[in-house]
Amino acid sequence: MTAHISAAFDSGNIRVLSQDKDRFDLEIARDHQSDFYQWFHFRLTGAAGRTVEMRIVNAGRSAYPDGWPGYRARWSDDRETWRQTETSFADGVLTIRHACASDSLWFAYFAPYSIERHHDLVSSVAALPGVSYRSLGRTLDGQEIDCLTVGEGRAQVWLYARQHPGETMAEWWMEGALARLTDPADPVARVLRREATFHVVPNMNPDGSRRGHLRTNAAGVNLNREWHEPTAERSPEVLAVRNRMDETGVDFAIDVHGDEAIPYVFLAGFEGIPSWTERQGKLFARYRETLARRSPDFQFRHGYAVAGTGQANLSMSTNQLAERYGAVSMTLEMPFKDNDDLPDPEFGWSAERSMRLGEDCLGALHEMIDALTA
Repeated sequence: MTAHISAAFDSGNIRVLSQDKDRFDLEIARDHQSDFYQWFHFRLTGAAGRTVEMRIVNAGRSAYPDGWPGYRARWSDDRETWRQTETSFADGVLTIRHACASDSLWFAYFAPYSIERHHDLVSSVAALPGVSYRSLGRTLDGQEIDCLTVGEGRAQVWLYARQHPGETMAEWWMEGALARLTDPADPVARVLRREATFHVVPNMNPDGSRRGHLRTNAAGVNLNREWHEPTAERSPEVLAVRNRMDETGVDFAIDVHGDEAIPYVFLAGFEGIPSWTERQGKLFARYRETLARRSPDFQFRHGYAVAGTGQANLSMSTNQLAERYGAVSMTLEMPFKDNDDLPDPEFGWSAERSMRLGEDCLGALHEMIDALTA
């Protein structure tokens, strides 16, 4: 049987340049109207019992080439469990070699989170007691911008993910966080629902997600550089969410992401905003320290450089929310590689670990919710 590679499905991204029996030369397609690319997701058929070599020849020119050294591609035969496979990077080429036990396999940059799974998540959570749903608007491709609200407390908490659609671990995190937040028997969730109102946007960029983009929406726009002046033409997703935030206010917010190069879980804050206050800084530090105590997967030795006084980029959501609302806001980053503090040779950083981290992040918030409402 002849092996074939295809990507004509939700979030699929790869082009076949050439094939010599079980050896393929591939390239990742750029985001529409953008130079960003790194996300890949494709299907391999007809190769059972053979080892296939797949060479992504434009990997060295991708958005974050530092993401490839030490990285291992994910594969699945059931689209539920995603394991790591043999992967190497040299001379600008990412080579994936896999001994195929099945005639139908999938490969991806990270465990995909499909639009259909997103719809299942939103519909199942929206049907639960105490949860309300609203569409904040529509994307350029006409998809709804889904928002779930739960809780009745005074603190206004916003959780939002996948501004960068290829960072699928962010929506896996959301699935874990929502499962805990809506659990009627969980005492942490009961306190959080009593003390805070949660506004949850599980996917900020459904257009980019369905199109197989790494970082941008249908117009090729990086949403996390639009928060200072979003427009309906370029960034309706940010405009709709920020307009709703203006109505509710924001006391605490987590923007959930994945980082291509850094093999750790970490937080980025808002230290360089012009109106930074000591209270904001202390609460951010308290949350970070609490999360590190609760989760062995989290640390704050490694991460991004801190902006100098008054030098924060206000086009980014974390900085804009801290400046605009006086919020304690933060960007949570999870790895595409593995967590070097707690490596897993078979799975690497995974969908399951992302979900557990979502649960732990709510636990850390529970320990300081009283300070947000003081």
